[in-house]
Amino acid sequence: MAKEVNGFNFEQRHGKERVRVARVWKDKDGRHFMVEWSVSIGLLSDCVPAYVQDDNSDIVATDTMKNTVYAKAKECSELLSVEDFAIVLAKHFTSFYSQVGDRPSNVTTTIVKIVEKPWERVHVDGQPHNHGFKLGSEKHTTEAIVKKSGALQLTSGIEGLSVLKTTKSGFEGFIRDKYTALPETRERMLATEVTALWRYSYDSVHRIPQKPLYFTEKYLGVKKVLMDTFFGPPKEGVYSPSVQRTLYQMGKATLDRFPDISSIQLNMPNLHFLPVNLSTKDNQIVKFDNDVYLPTDEPHGSIQASLSRIWSKM
Repeated sequence: MAKEVNGFNFEQRHGKERVRVARVWKDKDGRHFMVEWSVSIGLLSDCVPAYVQDDNSDIVATDTMKNTVYAKAKECSELLSVEDFAIVLAKHFTSFYSQVGDRPSNVTTTIVKIVEKPWERVHVDGQPHNHGFKLGSEKHTTEAIVKKSGALQLTSGIEGLSVLKTTKSGFEGFIRDKYTALPETRERMLATEVTALWRYSYDSVHRIPQKPLYFTEKYLGVKKVLMDTFFGPPKEGVYSPSVQRTLYQMGKATLDRFPDISSIQLNMPNLHFLPVNLSTKDNQIVKFDNDVYLPTDEPHGSIQASLSRIWSKM
């Protein structure tokens, strides 16, 4: 919220960005579990004197925030989801600093954003390895905004989900004018890199499900729905008349499947695979039949949309 300072509207926040932390848990059978997180913290607080009066007495040092990430990771003795860790951190900063000296704390809201690196357990000779991991592709993201009152906004997401199908895609009936060169087709490749963000309906930290790894399972469930909708059944697939139509179907399927998700945003660039054609003015050098392509991601089409339930505030 803006404050009037010396005749100006003034807003500020401060925090720590890209705090990298890895956490390993070991069970009694010798199996290891690990995560790697990049954590960003932002505090909304009334530390205006630090800006205008050379008074730092209301500031939580950003180095302290960094150290808190490591301390809280150590305190989490059981494997937990990235969402739960974000809430743990956000609750700490809005409650731990409830008193600064002899006056109430001015930390009113904490914003924690985390990107989870996709380390996946490897399999050797068909068996899951106890302590071996490989780096995957798409990343799991989350943002938890916690107010001193316990009010919560929780968003999760996926970045870098690259998907492609070599057929069952087309694009017809679009506007044509004197600058249009694109031919209509019912046979093309469809490739995109999905970025999705979904908001949970829980409005308080007290309403969060206490089931272990609840949000990890939800993330995997959303990813499966998005991919299943994009590809269709394994034998026959599903036809896509446009990226727009497929995007809408993916978002709708997510909201239909998960009642505690109130809204979803999807960004799906159209990454083009252009059929190769080697020919001269008078002669076709090689005849291709939709089997050799030139992959390109620049320029690419940009397709974005969001769906939310009528009662959602997003």
